[in-house]
Amino acid sequence: MKNIDLVILAGGLGSRIKQFLANKPKPMMIFNNIYFLQYLINIFSKHSIFRKIFILTGYKNKIIFNNFHNKMFNLTMIECLKEKKPMGTGGALLALKKRKINDFVLTNGDTLFDIDLKKLLKKYKKGKLGCVALTSNKKNVNNFKLNKLSIKNNIISYKKGGKFMNGGIYFFKKKIINLIPKKKFSLEDELLPKLINKRLLNAEAFNDFFIDIGTPKYLKSSKKRIKDYFYRPAIFLDRDGVINYDYGYVYKKKDFKFKKGVIKGLQYLVKKNYYIFLITNQAGIAKGIFKEKDFLNFQSFINKKLSKHNISVDDVQYCPYHPEGKILKYKKRTSLRKPGNQMIKNIFKKYLIDKKKSFMIGDQISDKICAKNSNLKFYFAEENFENLIKKIFKINNY
Repeated sequence: MKNIDLVILAGGLGSRIKQFLANKPKPMMIFNNIYFLQYLINIFSKHSIFRKIFILTGYKNKIIFNNFHNKMFNLTMIECLKEKKPMGTGGALLALKKRKINDFVLTNGDTLFDIDLKKLLKKYKKGKLGCVALTSNKKNVNNFKLNKLSIKNNIISYKKGGKFMNGGIYFFKKKIINLIPKKKFSLEDELLPKLINKRLLNAEAFNDFFIDIGTPKYLKSSKKRIKDYFYRPAIFLDRDGVINYDYGYVYKKKDFKFKKGVIKGLQYLVKKNYYIFLITNQAGIAKGIFKEKDFLNFQSFINKKLSKHNISVDDVQYCPYHPEGKILKYKKRTSLRKPGNQMIKNIFKKYLIDKKKSFMIGDQISDKICAKNSNLKFYFAEENFENLIKKIFKINNY
């Protein structure tokens, strides 16, 4: 499952909750000062498996373009596409024909389902067209499309009294787009039922956090539920010299080596429900020692190594600029570069963070100043990362 894409359906009119939208598209509703679509991108980008993110827009799309088009989130570039007229959840996918699209994960822009994507992808079997993430239908909710579903022999099917309903996340082979006619077309009503009846879809059920903002009933409780789930403490980490040995401008795989205790220390933080953020100056880009693309590929390599240990890096912020840079594009002073704290401010805007329990680890005075300017506790890196983490938790009674 290498080089897959993420596609987000964000073009609906939001007719059922129109009075709450304040002239915005549904995915751009604000919860706790953060766009709903931002929460969605946060939970998907942490998986470090996507080549690119496509947001399919329609109604009031300008605000989506302004905030996300041609911007990078956690190393993944986002491209927004606009449909000329409403085409439905299926017809919207036709816009992807004009782009180089790989096999892709598809999600609705008005639901959050924080599942283990690797687990879903592993359920896909060769010869099928895709795999669907299901959630419990314990209350027998009838207003959701694709409910009363069952799983047998890894295949999704309809069954009277079925315990599951559609969770709004799918993995599809890209050839599925060829099955969509050039007209307004519903994925849930017109295509998926046919594929289910033909036994062409695998499925996996998840009991993870699920929220839908598409109806007034569910929207009412969303603000509190989103805050309760996403409000967490965070660790902010410098990279070179903190999680890996610093041999000077590390950007080649052969030069990368985790410091002692990093894997276990980060796993400990995951168990404690901490966000994990990397905040790194990368002056080597400005000085022409390596290219920005080299950094992105190398950091993606690190994230994937961590992912194999069930560690997700929630966001990577980096500064490619330096006032004495040789590359004109990157030669400038900026508050992104530590001791400036703009990289941390960028994260504060996108995540609900419990700052009282959050802290930063670095190996330079500039890291300490950056943390101080962000009102974060700071600790210098030590030889054993795991021991340092546990010491910090003990000192602060976290």
